[in-house]
Amino acid sequence: MTLPVSANLGFLWDHLALPDRIRAAKAAGFDAVECHFPYDHEAREIADTLRETGLRMLGINTILGPEGHFGLAAMTGREPEARAAIDQAIEYAIAIDARHINVVAGLTDGGPAAESTLQSNLEYAAQRADSHGIMIVVEALNPRAVAGAHLASQDQALATVASVGVPNLKIMLDFFHAQIVQGDLETLIRNNIAQIGHVQFAAIHDRGEPDQGELNYPYLFHVLEDAGYKGHLGAEYRPRGESVEAGLGWLAQYKSQ
Repeated sequence: MTLPVSANLGFLWDHLALPDRIRAAKAAGFDAVECHFPYDHEAREIADTLRETGLRMLGINTILGPEGHFGLAAMTGREPEARAAIDQAIEYAIAIDARHINVVAGLTDGGPAAESTLQSNLEYAAQRADSHGIMIVVEALNPRAVAGAHLASQDQALATVASVGVPNLKIMLDFFHAQIVQGDLETLIRNNIAQIGHVQFAAIHDRGEPDQGELNYPYLFHVLEDAGYKGHLGAEYRPRGESVEAGLGWLAQYKSQ
């Protein structure tokens, strides 16, 4: 296997401050890091830690908004807040040299007004990010994990990306969400490889380390490579044991293949 692996610090070492999570990922042998919401830390502190470790922060998310929200970008009437969150994420991503921003859509009724709002905000985000070489991604979230998420399937996310129609907008393919909703992942990969901006993975169904469950990740990673995917594999899982390190046998095995 040759695809590099990124540690998602939203779930891994979440008892540590973000700079120490980055250091822990380096010590564990990850090739890069990504996170959900870095905004409690000054961008300069995170940039300094990334330089110290030699790791790159691949991606960050826009904020979720007020309590009870799960993103703002598809919420009609909240466009100023959504665009302020996009601006915040772009500014932070520039400061830490992040590659992509996940613009979180939010909880909606799934109707055309929400979809129109999302597409307008994604077009804004992609246009703002393009001159900085930053990719915008959208992620479909399975309804068991996030009930009411505007984007609940890969087909929905792909349709949104196609409708906006700009080259720096792609999907974030999270195998955990995709398998629960629709499966047939090899076909999904091969038919849509040009629109896959980033990949994340975890075990099905407990969202733990990828060494158990119903998905054959070594095979899926081979499919990604064979289809032409050049990015990282984002390890976004919740450790089953008392420490991240106790469950890292899968990473050593992957790197030895």
